[in-house]
Amino acid sequence: MSDALLGTRALRSLLGDWKGGGGPLYQALFDRIRLLVLDGRIPANTRLPAERELANALDVSRTLVSSAYRELREGGYTISIRGSGSVTRVPGRASLAVDSGGGFLDFTKAVMPASPGIALATQQSMDDFGRYLQGPGYNFEGIPELRDAVAARYAARGLATTRDQVLVTTGAQSAIALLSRVLLGRGDRALVELPSYPHAYEALALAGARLVPVNVTAGEGWDTSALEQLMRRTNPAVGYLMPDFHNPTGESMSVELRERTIDQAVRAGTTLLVDETSGELDIDRTEDFLPFAAYATPGDEHSVVTIGSVGKTIWDGLRVGWIRAEPGLIRTLAAARPASDLGTPVLEQLIVTRMLADMPEILGVRREQLRTGRDRVLQLVSERFPSWNAPRVAGGLASWVGLGSPVSSQLALAARAEGLLITAGPRFGLDGALERFLRIPLGYPTAQLEQGMDALDRAWQTIMRNPDSGAQAYGDVA
Repeated sequence: MSDALLGTRALRSLLGDWKGGGGPLYQALFDRIRLLVLDGRIPANTRLPAERELANALDVSRTLVSSAYRELREGGYTISIRGSGSVTRVPGRASLAVDSGGGFLDFTKAVMPASPGIALATQQSMDDFGRYLQGPGYNFEGIPELRDAVAARYAARGLATTRDQVLVTTGAQSAIALLSRVLLGRGDRALVELPSYPHAYEALALAGARLVPVNVTAGEGWDTSALEQLMRRTNPAVGYLMPDFHNPTGESMSVELRERTIDQAVRAGTTLLVDETSGELDIDRTEDFLPFAAYATPGDEHSVVTIGSVGKTIWDGLRVGWIRAEPGLIRTLAAARPASDLGTPVLEQLIVTRMLADMPEILGVRREQLRTGRDRVLQLVSERFPSWNAPRVAGGLASWVGLGSPVSSQLALAARAEGLLITAGPRFGLDGALERFLRIPLGYPTAQLEQGMDALDRAWQTIMRNPDSGAQAYGDVA
């Protein structure tokens, strides 16, 4: 299989302000490319630009780039292939998550432990499973029981839904990819939030979309004027939004903004892809919200497509999600689906069908788990990182912490040396921005949260002790 080529301009954009860390420049360039590979912003098997081309683009000597590339090869992050130059690789050690042998603690995923009811639901579902063994074993829409259960869950939350408005997918990411492929043509614009879920960016871009970002700020929410102007000016084909407990900021849209956004989408001919995978993870939000689609006026329902899953509420290992849309679009999606997959595993669908009936109780447990995690993270940040700003989120799975300096990538690298994998802020943005932020997950058990924060503390102290570090160089860390 041929290697993908990363253009010089694209790499320069990903690098951002790579010189800001102090120390030898070749080491800074090596560190930044290394992090881009480890974070997945530069995929494995990608051919890097030639040394001379990159040197010219960065306005540095070829010797500097050669030294950085040599460090990459020696560290196992690239290999040299005749005729292809330097091709990226991910060292096996770097792919470890939480393990049992002194490896890495993984904070790159905002997830929660499995709901304790899964084992019992699996046992109970085996009787139902037998009924499907005489059939083909898959269908494109999902089993009727689960589609009915999803529809009933929406109805209980205030959004009348029928079975023919639901298509079951293999997780939310599968839903995003399928919708992107069906609703987008090459060159179409897609409105996205900045920051946002990085794999949504990837799915939209893979479908050929040009991404048009609107800012979401922790503590402030959406840039409402920019959102409306972008809708009017660019007429995006789709808009990907997370209006409830936005990932990663934790913000929620007001009712007024929901209604205005739907109205603007109707005027612009935009289909809103509303990701509600974290929408029910309320801790102590003061206002109650209906599902986003419930705010559409009669006749405008076609402009809102809802994406859901049980990954954030029940367990990420249950790869079951769904799309809620008008029946005509559901049929179109079902017809297009076989190009990517032929259906969601039946047993997992049966398990989720049973567990959806217990969602009020499951969410009650999750609320307390997240409350404990949020409060502990806030306490630790206050005690150990006085220059950081951790907003008090009302729900969701993460805190979007302001570091006070654009050193997120450096901190993520230093944390690896302390046994912690954590994603640097730019992974949630476009073009290397968001170096002043770090996403800290809230759903891990208290002992793991404390272990991870201990590692972050050591990593931060390493940066602060280094007189040439970015934290010192920018001069804005107390």
